[in-house]
Amino acid sequence: MNKTVLITAALLGLSSAAAQKTTLEFWTISLAPLFNDEMNRLAIQFEKENPGTEVKWVDVPATAIEQKLLAAVAAGRPPAVVNLSSDMTVKMVQQGALEALGLSDAQKKLYFASPLSTFTFDNKVYGTPWYWAPKVVAYNTDIFKKAGLDPNKPPLTIQSMIAAAKQIKDKTGLYGFMPNINGTGLLSLFQEAGLPILSADKSKAVFNSDKHVQLLQTYVDLFKKDYIPEDTMRRGYVGATELYSAGKLAMLITGPQFILRVANDNKAVYTLTRVAPYPINLAGNVIHTPLMGMAVPKGVKDKDLAQKLALFLTNDTNQLAFSKVTQTTFPSTVKASKDAYFKAGGNNATDQGRLVSSKELSKAKDLTLSYPDASKLNKVFKDNVEAAMLGQKTAKQALDDIVKAWNASL
Repeated sequence: MNKTVLITAALLGLSSAAAQKTTLEFWTISLAPLFNDEMNRLAIQFEKENPGTEVKWVDVPATAIEQKLLAAVAAGRPPAVVNLSSDMTVKMVQQGALEALGLSDAQKKLYFASPLSTFTFDNKVYGTPWYWAPKVVAYNTDIFKKAGLDPNKPPLTIQSMIAAAKQIKDKTGLYGFMPNINGTGLLSLFQEAGLPILSADKSKAVFNSDKHVQLLQTYVDLFKKDYIPEDTMRRGYVGATELYSAGKLAMLITGPQFILRVANDNKAVYTLTRVAPYPINLAGNVIHTPLMGMAVPKGVKDKDLAQKLALFLTNDTNQLAFSKVTQTTFPSTVKASKDAYFKAGGNNATDQGRLVSSKELSKAKDLTLSYPDASKLNKVFKDNVEAAMLGQKTAKQALDDIVKAWNASL
């Protein structure tokens, strides 16, 4: 055999080997560029453990992930695994965009029961739980001092937080806080206050009682009197984080992972930052803690391999490693959560956030609800709450109208 034939045969062999590689994409939400190294490490590690695979990581903005996923599923080119929040998962399941997973009992036991139940619909599991973090309050000690508040005594209830926010605005002209009431955020605040959303059998919406109306009215009054920023309803936590990083917001209600963004955006503000527990509502004593998971989209070429990747990304070892890289998120697996790392405090805001959040885990619960036509009903909720905030409807009329529309659908 001559030299040319040997070289050609070798090249064909290489080409054939490359062609046999299975490419797997996994999508995450807004983790770049902070966590590039960890995501790339995961890709390389899975490839090593699964010869013949090539793993590609794609990071997608939170605002684009749902549309991008639905388009990919419709085109028949979905990623193998996609990172979704619990509320996104509800919508994707209802739209038939996800595959049910075939987890064994042993695999299910890796995760805490509550996080696993968040991704379970009609007794079918649609995602492996990943990370979560009970909310905390990052606060600017300098603004506290200027407002005549003691930085060593941050508010510990939502009621005292509102009082502090008013004092801050009156004394400094700066906003005290930006409540999480945009979108369907108020549904979580109702539940944190111990107020139900649906009847016990989930057949009726019940959030137009006097107590529900009173809670919404509290925020309507704050908005009307300019105690909360004008773009609260439009920009949510993104706007709050930007305002806080600019030194124009005294208290930031946030997952501790977003404190790192403050550190990157404005070191001076980060240095002035301390962290306090999320102020509980006295009536509820629960903290809505949204959960992230890994799901397998409808139409993947190799469902078993995709599920293997989802389990790999969310196993004990990798959840603990991710928590150590983020410094502020917590695993949803039983073994990893017991690691001593989570009990170590520190002087900076990031370390404080992790320690404070770890103490709140007993109150943490993903309060995301599953109900038919979620996208449509959520829009009705959002539009009517905004109408109340803008004075176009009374708080009672807004909630009555939402409940009527919901019950027609439920």
